[in-house]
Amino acid sequence: MEEKSTGTIYQLDGRVPLHKALPFGLQHVLAMFVANITPIIILANVAGLEPALSGALIQNCMIIAGIGTLVQLYPIWRIGSRLPIVMGISFTFLSLAISIASTRGMGTLMGAVIVGGLFEGLLGLFAKYWTRIISPVVAATVVTAIGFSLLPIGANSFAGGQGADDFGSLNNWIVGSCTLLTCLLTMVFARGFLRSLSVLVGLIVGYALALCMGMVDFSGLQQAQFVALPKLIPFTPEFHFDAILAFACVYLVSATETIGDSSALCEGALKRSIAPREMGSAIACDGFVSTLSGFFGCIPITSFSQNVGLASISGVVNRFTIATGAFIMILGGLFPAFGCLLTTIPQAVLGGCTIIMFGSILFAGFGMMAKCGFSQRHMIIVSLSLSVGLGFTQATGLFHIFPPIVQTVFADNCVAVVFLLAVLLNLILPRKKG
Repeated sequence: MEEKSTGTIYQLDGRVPLHKALPFGLQHVLAMFVANITPIIILANVAGLEPALSGALIQNCMIIAGIGTLVQLYPIWRIGSRLPIVMGISFTFLSLAISIASTRGMGTLMGAVIVGGLFEGLLGLFAKYWTRIISPVVAATVVTAIGFSLLPIGANSFAGGQGADDFGSLNNWIVGSCTLLTCLLTMVFARGFLRSLSVLVGLIVGYALALCMGMVDFSGLQQAQFVALPKLIPFTPEFHFDAILAFACVYLVSATETIGDSSALCEGALKRSIAPREMGSAIACDGFVSTLSGFFGCIPITSFSQNVGLASISGVVNRFTIATGAFIMILGGLFPAFGCLLTTIPQAVLGGCTIIMFGSILFAGFGMMAKCGFSQRHMIIVSLSLSVGLGFTQATGLFHIFPPIVQTVFADNCVAVVFLLAVLLNLILPRKKG
């Protein structure tokens, strides 16, 4: 009976005892926690917000991430996919958000977030009319691009975090390597319950080592409130057409990433193709919860690729289990001291945990390509899309001749370029075999 109860963590709708679900829920939270709050921290610093308001926004982004995850797991009408997707604040919108906030104010930014979210939500509700252009080879190419785009993020974390004073230091190499090795050994040699917790085991070992080496900073805990209610509508929304239009374009990119993430999740963790209804409902959740995020003073929310990789590695897809992680995120918002404690995890530890996870997304993309077949037509779509998307976005200044909105959407977002080119090639190239 014990084995049966444990085994349901690998079933989408299985019933799992709370004491067994919590460790896996915590594992998902730890995999995305820093990435979830980082966009808000950067935006608050650039916008020159007061420390108290910045802290309130960090608190709000934890709550909105938990709400978004719960809606994905347990849909409201057609909003939510019923897939084990973990949601969080998106980096995709950060550069545009900084531009608007610094020149037009946070009110204009929130107005664009709110209206743009409605646009993406409607895209999701009417997905059946346009997702037919997302053929299997296009989806496979986008998933592969997402995997490639995440690799530098994992590497930068491994080295201590981009811009850190000790970036690439010996201490970061030691902690990151030990964390990675622990994850790998647990994944290969452990069995059952412990094997599925390989990322959490690696994180605990890495954190303990970093603590012994004096790399953990607890200074932020002294200033954190123990309990605090979220601050709703911290900025009065202002609605300006140009800002809304710019955000609508980037929301298209976010929808693309959600298509790739949900497809990778189904292929890698659920071992099946995604259903059109699931794809549309996932996008609708992205959009409508992003609108809610605007009322919390946060930028849009999206599915987190880190957790897609984690689900593929661990095989844990149980909705209730993932929901415990969502509740932990909400508690992190209601109890700021708990959230501050999680921020003490060094970047090198997170980097050591995420490298294999990001690689697993690449592996899922390769598997999807294998199912599509390696015809000449598919070879052209995949190779040209990835070459241009990954190559052009690495060449700084290549897009400088284009209008600002084009630069915002495409210059630093390889997934958007890959998606657009893959769709166009799929529509244009003749469908001949060989």
